[in-house]
Amino acid sequence: MKRLALFAALLAMVVLVRGGPASAQWKPTKPIRVIVPWGAGGSTDQAIRSIAGDLEAALGQPVVVVNQPGGGGAIGTKSVMDAPCDGYTWASGAVKDLGTYVITGTLNTKVQDWHLYLNTANATLVSVNPNAPLKDFKDFLDLMKTDPKKLSVAIAGVPSAGHSAIEAIKHAWGGDYKLVSYDGGNPAVIATVAGETMSTPQLLSEQIEMIRAKKLRPLAALTPEDLVVEGYGTVPTITKWLPKVAADPIYFGIWAPKCVPKEVVETMNKAWKEKIATSKALKDFANLRGQIISPYYGEEAQKRAWPTIVNAAWGLFDGGKAKVKPDEVGMPRP
Repeated sequence: MKRLALFAALLAMVVLVRGGPASAQWKPTKPIRVIVPWGAGGSTDQAIRSIAGDLEAALGQPVVVVNQPGGGGAIGTKSVMDAPCDGYTWASGAVKDLGTYVITGTLNTKVQDWHLYLNTANATLVSVNPNAPLKDFKDFLDLMKTDPKKLSVAIAGVPSAGHSAIEAIKHAWGGDYKLVSYDGGNPAVIATVAGETMSTPQLLSEQIEMIRAKKLRPLAALTPEDLVVEGYGTVPTITKWLPKVAADPIYFGIWAPKCVPKEVVETMNKAWKEKIATSKALKDFANLRGQIISPYYGEEAQKRAWPTIVNAAWGLFDGGKAKVKPDEVGMPRP
């Protein structure tokens, strides 16, 4: 018995000196699916496709991007929740949407239930059709109070970046607007370009080509400072008119449920650090679309995403779109 105890002690010392047993590396044997819960061409779709090649190189398997729109992103996300928890099926989108499904009552999940891997941050712009009878954002605000039925606003569903933006504006200013919902940011932007709606508060990456082509006219950016859009010029910050409006960045990325095997998480951490953080394709995409590279994962991703999620949650509550009060699920009012 003494010899066995001595042997165990010596073995423990060897393990400590060598730093413990090496972590198993995940080596996928079939394609990995990333579900985009919005239509093709929107910000989520663009952001995920920009890194698919780097993920394929890191994992040694094809990364298949599948568009599954509907339910404000809930349908595609639910399909990931229902899939085997083995690392082969991932969800994607704007992390604030993932964090507010519990508020809208569409899905019983919280952001803490997921491993987050962020890649970009995006800004939201309030833009109008060039023929809209609004010369600046002050006119937009005035119309919310004088004739809100004329102010048609195209968004990519509830919740979405556009919905959060217009609700934040309504909460800060008052008045109202005519909501027109589409299955994705790209359809919402096209609707405004075509004159089906007067305005859209969707993401810069979804609007930028139409802004450069002068088919959309930006009035204000939900950013702390004025926003310079390459190929267009300067868009004034919304805080010029509404100083207290939350002007949070919108983080995008992919995520998997916390139940995935540990080796999947460790392999993805390595891929994010070594491939995604240094990705030329991601850099080119961000430069083209006016986005900020944000390759955060783990606790850092949760930390950065949290303020945006909380502000969006209370925006939903204040706008009457919540079924659950945010502070009942651990989101105190900011």
